[in-house]
Amino acid sequence: NGMSDFSRIIDKVLHTIIIPLLPLYICGTFTDMTISGKTFAILSILWKVFLVVIAMHLICITIQFIIAGSISKKNPLTLIKNQLPGYATALGTQSSAATIPVTLDCTKKNNVQNKIADFVIPLCATIHLAGSTITLTSCSLAVCMIFGLEHGFLSIYLPFILMLGVTMVAAPGVPGGAVMAALGLLSTMLGFDESLCSLMIALYLAQDSFGTACNVTGDGALTLMLTGYA
Repeated sequence: NGMSDFSRIIDKVLHTIIIPLLPLYICGTFTDMTISGKTFAILSILWKVFLVVIAMHLICITIQFIIAGSISKKNPLTLIKNQLPGYATALGTQSSAATIPVTLDCTKKNNVQNKIADFVIPLCATIHLAGSTITLTSCSLAVCMIFGLEHGFLSIYLPFILMLGVTMVAAPGVPGGAVMAALGLLSTMLGFDESLCSLMIALYLAQDSFGTACNVTGDGALTLMLTGYA
């Protein structure tokens, strides 16, 4: 009961304070950047980063379903087609957890065993966030390159990516949960100050829906892989 009450407190704080105030926080960040004359220079680069991130999401989904199709002996294009309602729902909800019922229904249309789907889809909605990790890694790398921060792969980014794999378990449930959970890593491992962390929040929220859609669609592919082995 204590854990349930604490969960409700956190949920209340997020929905009544954090999320409503985020637009003002982001607005202040971009106002400060505009005063310093950096806004247009940064945005002229970051829209290209967004295109690269979305392309990486689609490539990730394609690879996952090619592997799933080869294991389950099914057509990957058909499998992806059946997952499209879940992808579209995630674009609107921006939450892997909130999309679980639709993802589950789409996965079962691919003739997945019910007992496997009922177990894997809710589990993966909380631990498999490939799309969010791709977004955070790509956007943070772009920010590091723009502002001249150190971004070596072995010394900086490999440990950062490995830590994201653990940190993202705490991310599902609310829009922008992944970037909020990763703020500690951004500041301690990448050296982001408060202004860069707020910039990362703005960048992530601008395309959070695509990352979430990649997450939930990949959940269906992982379920198919497990069904094939079962």
